[in-house]
Amino acid sequence: MLLSYLANNILSYLTRIFFGTKITDMETCYKAFRADIIKKLTIKSDRFDFEPEITAKILKLNVRFAEIPISYNARKNSDGKKIGWKDGIQAIYTLIKYRFFD
Repeated sequence: MLLSYLANNILSYLTRIFFGTKITDMETCYKAFRADIIKKLTIKSDRFDFEPEITAKILKLNVRFAEIPISYNARKNSDGKKIGWKDGIQAIYTLIKYRFFD
């Protein structure tokens, strides 16, 4: 759990640096969009890199967003959580890719 927490903070920090935003949780489990905005995007990801891709693309559109705090019980690996360190590396790569090269 601590490793996931630290990885999420690092990814959120990189998002703030790369995109100049005040986002506090890039890897949030819930995102909602207006249909006209989401229809502008072409999403290529089909794994855990979905979150950084959609976040990067939304931030590049300069769309205003609001973060609303929620409560939830985080899953543990024993509960079926499947994300690992390789997914964290992929998330960093995805942030860089969609910030600087797409």
